[in-house]
Amino acid sequence: MDKVAAMRFGLFVPQGWRLDLVGIDKADQWDVMRGIVEHADDSAFESVWVYDHFHTVPKPTEEACHEAWSLMAAYAATTSRVRLGQMCTCMAYRNPVYLAKVAATCDIISKGRIEMGIGGGWYENEWRAYGYGFPPPGERLGMLDEGVQIFRQAWADGHVSLDGKHYQVDRAIVTPTPIQDGGIPLWIAGGGEKVTLKIAAKYARYTNFDGTPEGFAHKSEILRGHCADVGTDFDAITRSANYNVAIGRDEAEVEQRLANLKNRLLPIVGEERAENALGAFRGLPAVGTPEQIVENLSALQRSGMTYAIFYFPELAYDRSGLELFEREVIPALAG
Repeated sequence: MDKVAAMRFGLFVPQGWRLDLVGIDKADQWDVMRGIVEHADDSAFESVWVYDHFHTVPKPTEEACHEAWSLMAAYAATTSRVRLGQMCTCMAYRNPVYLAKVAATCDIISKGRIEMGIGGGWYENEWRAYGYGFPPPGERLGMLDEGVQIFRQAWADGHVSLDGKHYQVDRAIVTPTPIQDGGIPLWIAGGGEKVTLKIAAKYARYTNFDGTPEGFAHKSEILRGHCADVGTDFDAITRSANYNVAIGRDEAEVEQRLANLKNRLLPIVGEERAENALGAFRGLPAVGTPEQIVENLSALQRSGMTYAIFYFPELAYDRSGLELFEREVIPALAG
């Protein structure tokens, strides 16, 4: 029987996008975020992650939503070991040559610890609000493909030229290049079967898509087919997924965590949206007791999901769930 690869672990840091800094004064929010990242830096987590969004979910509000790449630079300067990623950067929110420059600078500050999560983008409200329009999916994915080509050139030798459909670059200089040999690792995020996974097959070191057992297996086979078509090694691409966590020593504690989440969202987004938000937790692999979560993730691990990134909605207020996860889930899967 083939040996199952050890699982690798990432941690989402609350930044406000999912209404996870509510009630914390803006003068104190950086201290909260930094404290969690510093905890991760001394833990078994390999990486920390932020979202690239400007407006909150499940609806736009006036609550805090901190910008992803500003946080990358800050975390780069305040940590020493943990790797730093975004799940995922929207290609169209920044000129890709500029973004290649920003990412290279962050990589140097961090001494080679940046990951580049990149995707085509989806949150129409913030696209339009920030003046980006909202091109159809094919155009957004075309921008993703060309942008990734720009990254690869920029990080290879510090020079970029591209006469594309979406981007035109004429002998741009992007120096210094990243510290990491071969440039910053690319995570192509999204499960679009015809285009996104084909882009991943061409360029990605990592993918990130549906983390349910059925969805993960299906997307993996689509990716395998694209790899065969473009001539890349399917087994060389690490397949990852994201998981919302509600962990408890027993079912009652799990339910209490979900109730606490709903109660925090309720006065801001209303009953319907608050209840719907729990649908992203209930019945999914990282909700339950430690034993249940280990069982769920072990099955996914055997199917090839070897890098999981976890979101704890209460993390800015309460680390007990994280600590339980670190004590009883990570050791069972990382060995």
